[in-house]
Amino acid sequence: MSDSFGGDLITIADEEGNEFELEMLDVMDLDGESYAVFVPADIENMDVNDPDYGLIFLRIREENGEEFFDSVDDDDELNRVYEAYQLIMDAEEDDT
Repeated sequence: MSDSFGGDLITIADEEGNEFELEMLDVMDLDGESYAVFVPADIENMDVNDPDYGLIFLRIREENGEEFFDSVDDDDELNRVYEAYQLIMDAEEDDT
């Protein structure tokens, strides 16, 4: 996990070409893969019932020395990543 919190912004496009700005919260490793944890950059202005509200996990892939972000489309993989991140956050909360 990185020691920094927030600040890194990226812009991604969905399948329909709609662009979204995301703020990176953290990076974590699980089962030999690296994942980045994001929230929408404008989350403060979003309704909690908005389907885009909440954490977004993207797999980090390196190709020719560049980092790319891939969506996690497998529900089982996404659940494992989410649960692992929750355990990390719970452990950090216990340390405070």
